[in-house]
Amino acid sequence: MQLQPVIGEFADPMRMTILPWESGAESEMQTPFLAGEFRVFHDGRRSLQLHAKDLNAVDEICVEPRLIYSIKERGSRSVGSMDTLFFAHRGSSHKYSENTRAAYLQAIDEGADGIECDVHLSKDGIVVCHHDPTVDRTSDSSGLVAGYTLAEMKAMDFTGVVPSIVPAEYGTENEQLLSLGELFALIEERGKPIGLAIEIKHPSPYGHLLEKGVLQVLAEHGFDPQTGTAGSQGQIAVTLMSFEPNSLRYLARTVSTALLCQLMTEVNPDYVQQLIDSGDVGRAGVYEVLYRSVPEGIELINAGGAGIVGSGVAWTRANEHLVRRWLEQGLKARIWTVDRPADAQFLVDLGVGELTSNRPAELRKELELS
Repeated sequence: MQLQPVIGEFADPMRMTILPWESGAESEMQTPFLAGEFRVFHDGRRSLQLHAKDLNAVDEICVEPRLIYSIKERGSRSVGSMDTLFFAHRGSSHKYSENTRAAYLQAIDEGADGIECDVHLSKDGIVVCHHDPTVDRTSDSSGLVAGYTLAEMKAMDFTGVVPSIVPAEYGTENEQLLSLGELFALIEERGKPIGLAIEIKHPSPYGHLLEKGVLQVLAEHGFDPQTGTAGSQGQIAVTLMSFEPNSLRYLARTVSTALLCQLMTEVNPDYVQQLIDSGDVGRAGVYEVLYRSVPEGIELINAGGAGIVGSGVAWTRANEHLVRRWLEQGLKARIWTVDRPADAQFLVDLGVGELTSNRPAELRKELELS
């Protein structure tokens, strides 16, 4: 068994026993915890549950089934430590154009805990990493993502959103757009344990064929729908997100709700109507989904249909009491898009454990120094 150590600090000595998640029977492996240092081991393949004894200084210790460790000391939450995870929003999209090979590789290389990507279906049924339903804003071309094959999209230039010189090792101009399968291959190539948060974009002209396509790619890469682990060594921790509650309801037929994240943001219904009246039906459809994400999303979360709360910073501030209640009930929160240290500190103080940022490495450093 190949073990990977994770290091942290606690004040009091303690001893923990590692139990296989599936059996519930004690294993022979016991790990002593000395004052000032502890080590947790994970074999990278199985989910492990940790049971702690003599918890004088801590009120929560867990190894989650996805290789990400959550350790919280009583009465404190340290920024930038193991209990605050930083996800790169569409990759490190402050440095390189969003959802590109360069942005993803930058995120991995600078130590992001996770990558967030958006997915659509191409004309030839390939799950592609792209945010908008059209390529107009992000490329040197125009038209619907659903109207192009993957090969046609790869011939476009997606590097113009953040004009910068892309290092040769991060790929050429026409290697920047990736399919979801290629993103998995990229992560495997780097070989680092990392989270992968996949946002399923709706409305989609292909309906739930988009979810089916995502699940097919995940199956090809060893995805466990109960634990979220994927990759050749179980080193990729997958979660699935959407503003569309019906997408999560569909996924919940086969995927644990603990791995599903309901995204939410406030949208003025009058704006949706303005888009409809102006004939901008495409954007109206997107904003209609965003508008429904709040009332239907709250209902879905309260009913246990999603284990992760994915609200925006402004919505979280305006609904702090609601997010706090969900956290107290044991749900997780992954808040977006957090680029300001003041917002990050507010969220950490609130108890949010996962922050999605365009600049995850810089934000982590700023908080550690504050």
